[in-house]
Amino acid sequence: MLRPGRGLVYELLSFGAPELGARLHERGWGETGMVPFGHSAPTFPSTTRTRGQYSTGGTGTVEFASPVPELIEGLAKGLAREHVLDWGGTALRVQGVDVLTPPDFASGKAVMRTSTPVVMKGSGHNEHGERTTRQAWVLPTEPEFPAYFEGNLRRKAQTIGVDPEVSVQAITWVGPKRSFAVSQGRKPGAAIEAEIHGAPETLRCIWSWGLGQANSAGFGWVIA
Repeated sequence: MLRPGRGLVYELLSFGAPELGARLHERGWGETGMVPFGHSAPTFPSTTRTRGQYSTGGTGTVEFASPVPELIEGLAKGLAREHVLDWGGTALRVQGVDVLTPPDFASGKAVMRTSTPVVMKGSGHNEHGERTTRQAWVLPTEPEFPAYFEGNLRRKAQTIGVDPEVSVQAITWVGPKRSFAVSQGRKPGAAIEAEIHGAPETLRCIWSWGLGQANSAGFGWVIA
């Protein structure tokens, strides 16, 4: 469901901002080398849902976001020349493109909820302090998650060059565990709702990027 999105973003950038797309693909952005964009899964509100299947059909929406204006401009130029998007073999006919602006978050507080799982790696250490794996995915209900989640948000702020003093006050809701396949294998996680405090500009950047890791693969997409 999420896998085609990352490749599609780079395809659109190859038309709208080829140099930026190539640089982003090779080195990432800023000193951290993170990739500052995210995307939703395509949604089709009018389609009848079938248990165990992802239904498509009718009018739907797919969203792309980034806190980097140049990247958004490149995506917009790429979308302007496309009439059909290939989402893993499913043809999405482009009927219109709208631009959404993030909330102002003037109070310095935000409650963000995701529609796709938030994935996060922990330390990979066992109870004896020994590292046993480098693929230690931790769920939002596990003890290590809050600290690593907050560290990821601060690293994102540093990548963009905004105030990194951001904190997670509470995780107020956790959805069921879900796992999606990406090019590096399957990543487990869960959708969450979190109360986050920080500078308004920092919160706007996070809203426009996503929560947790692997946002370029569609994880941690913020819907509210």
